[in-house]
Amino acid sequence: MQTRALVDYLNEYLCVSLFKDYAPNGLQVEGKPDVKRIVIGVSASQALIDHAVAVGADCVLVHHGWFWKGEKSEITGMKYRRLKALMSADINLVAYHLPLDAHPEVGNNVQIARLLGLTITSQMGHYDLTCLGTLNDGPMPLERFIEVVETAFGRKPLVLGTPIDTVHRVGWCSGAAQDELVDVANQGCDVYLSGEVSERTTYEARENGILYLAAGHYATEMCGIRALGQHLETAFPELEISFFQDENPV
Repeated sequence: MQTRALVDYLNEYLCVSLFKDYAPNGLQVEGKPDVKRIVIGVSASQALIDHAVAVGADCVLVHHGWFWKGEKSEITGMKYRRLKALMSADINLVAYHLPLDAHPEVGNNVQIARLLGLTITSQMGHYDLTCLGTLNDGPMPLERFIEVVETAFGRKPLVLGTPIDTVHRVGWCSGAAQDELVDVANQGCDVYLSGEVSERTTYEARENGILYLAAGHYATEMCGIRALGQHLETAFPELEISFFQDENPV
């Protein structure tokens, strides 16, 4: 498959033109003109690039790419080593940030709903990224819900804020969306789940009567890129797609 055709397809499927993002979406570093083998992952780390080189990949497809707004423009140190490894192997780097968070089929937040057994009843915030909803099987004891979260993301979440016995209404947003907590609390949710935590998050949760679960930025954003990979496998059976997991406790 031609690289340009793949990128054009993804740009249209993920509605890239609708988003003003913090980094470029789509083709970030050009490599081979044709793609057969793709390595997907959450972030374009050195470990992922080295793995892509080792398996003879033509393309790396990630959620967190490079060239973020505000980062230094010099190609030195870590940035130099990553780029050198990628370009020496003529591998394409393709990345989708907010479009992959927001997508209604393969997006991180829709996938979180499926993993945790939630029904989305409304959405709010920047690009409607924050989801509000209820449990498919009805109210659930908090301890059981925490077990569901731990099973879904492969780690025990950090639990902060106001203790509750039963979970009725949940808000969630993947990644580093802890600052949506107060708005979610104002919508009457018992629990809010995201990836990261700030020092102030503890007090915001306590003082707004809501429980906050920090399940990991990396962990809450594995599901979207995996789902996108599965979509590509179905749409283009000739592609060889594999997921590389680069463990990250944050």
